[in-house]
Amino acid sequence: MNKQEKTQTIEDLAGRLAECKNFYLADTSELPSETTSALRRACFDKQIKLIVVKNTLLRKALERTNDSEFSPMYVALKGSTSIMFSDSSAAPAKLIKEFRKKNKKPVLKAAYVEQSVYIGDEQLDGLAAIKSKNEMIADVVAALMAPARNVISGLVQNAEKKEGGADASSENPA
Repeated sequence: MNKQEKTQTIEDLAGRLAECKNFYLADTSELPSETTSALRRACFDKQIKLIVVKNTLLRKALERTNDSEFSPMYVALKGSTSIMFSDSSAAPAKLIKEFRKKNKKPVLKAAYVEQSVYIGDEQLDGLAAIKSKNEMIADVVAALMAPARNVISGLVQNAEKKEGGADASSENPA
């Protein structure tokens, strides 16, 4: 790779990093080619972009974004690194967990999710449990609707009791 190609790669990565709210750094080294292909297919199915990148180029791209939030991730830039870009904050973590049921890797090195940095594979369970914006909205709407449903249910039951009582008194004239 010549200097011009490296510069272009750094610029492309910096652009993706700046526009993407969620990305994961994972170690996918030592995976057989068939397993790597299966991982790429799984990423494609989940709308996750998987890119293998050199650590030096990734570090320069992170620095080029002028985002100091990325600096804690520099410690994870050792060994083989793959970047997983996703619109969903939890999708890559869920994919990694699912994939590791049959394989030792990928191993989570670091993640940048919704303006927060997570370092280390022990963060995987927490990241997989993150709810999406739409899931959170649905939870809030359900919580707000519960009291209204209780009131409506009570009114309906009360009306049914009154109708049942009125029918019983009209059948038995005094």
